[in-house]
Amino acid sequence: MTRIYLDNAATTAVRPEALDAMLPFLRQSYANPSSPHSSGQAVRHAMHEAREKTAASIGAKPAEVVFTGGGSEADNLAIFGIMDAHAEKGRGFITCAIEHHAVLHAADALRRRGDDVTVLPVDTEGAVDPQALRDAMNDKTVLVSIMHANNEIGTIQNIKELASIAHERGALFHTDAIQTAGHVKLDVGDLGVDALALSAHKFEGPKGVGALYVKRGTRVRPRIVGGGQEFGKRAGTQNVAGIVALATALELAVRELAEQSTRIAALRDRFVDATCRKIDSTALNGSRSSRLPNNASILFDGADASGVMIALDLAGIEVSTGSACTSGSLEPSHVLTAIGLSAEKARATVRFSLGRTTSDDEIDAVIDALPSMIEKLRSLATSTLAQPLTAR
Repeated sequence: MTRIYLDNAATTAVRPEALDAMLPFLRQSYANPSSPHSSGQAVRHAMHEAREKTAASIGAKPAEVVFTGGGSEADNLAIFGIMDAHAEKGRGFITCAIEHHAVLHAADALRRRGDDVTVLPVDTEGAVDPQALRDAMNDKTVLVSIMHANNEIGTIQNIKELASIAHERGALFHTDAIQTAGHVKLDVGDLGVDALALSAHKFEGPKGVGALYVKRGTRVRPRIVGGGQEFGKRAGTQNVAGIVALATALELAVRELAEQSTRIAALRDRFVDATCRKIDSTALNGSRSSRLPNNASILFDGADASGVMIALDLAGIEVSTGSACTSGSLEPSHVLTAIGLSAEKARATVRFSLGRTTSDDEIDAVIDALPSMIEKLRSLATSTLAQPLTAR
């Protein structure tokens, strides 16, 4: 059976060009980039070129790119690194209710150590109200961290406006752009952010490598200490193979962005429209207009999302019920409850996320498969509820 993969928000396949780029650094060019000999310096040069490519892809300078072990590390470096480095200003940190747990758990850790943490609500589409941010800020606010686009519902925030508000009060601004890098246009200068996190495996690079943009002049205290790698912001011998592959995948994704985002968004819209037309009591979560081109978070009211996912998986179609990082949790998604869904409706939501290789035929197959599955699952749920307690 040829399987249909619609879980690209969780991870993507490594594209061939990125794999080809990394293999030489796993075979013959394996020297440590900090070594002074010729082999080490050749590897160091390749890493410098990768840094230049990564920086160019997001409108940054090479010296503003810090390579990390992934997106969660990049988020943590930004949050703890900036808060610690600017402790003399205050201990205020602001984020929002639908952040990835890499940010929300960092916020919990800040709160436990005594920092002043504010978590902003979002509206029914998942957007932060700029006035709510303005009202929450004070002179002791050090950092605001709002994600560029949500990993579950795909809503894109107005980061440019939110960053401007933070700067008005003298605070710095970090954004988790892990879902947007390679999928929508990213320019750190235009967004006006001081730090921005990305992760290679979300845009067809390998797992275990990411990057943090740190605006020139922004002080960041390292979380990992040891050597002086990554401009003193992240110690440890760099994953050169992964870094080279990250840069290659990101450069290609940005080069193909206009064509691919238009095609994928059209495919996504066709899927959403057909699904909502063919299946009653079905709705799209998040913003219809300001959203990632590849994301479709769909509520199938009355159908258990785990059952939908299993039924699709048995039919060779791979999706998810939300963030891969919380897979298996019995609690309803914090993102879906934050936008106002009941626990029951949150547990009836399935995330479909398309990718560069998703085809029209694959989407047609999913559209054809869903109606009968949802009808059967709803019937089962209704019959189960109708049974007397002694029969259950």
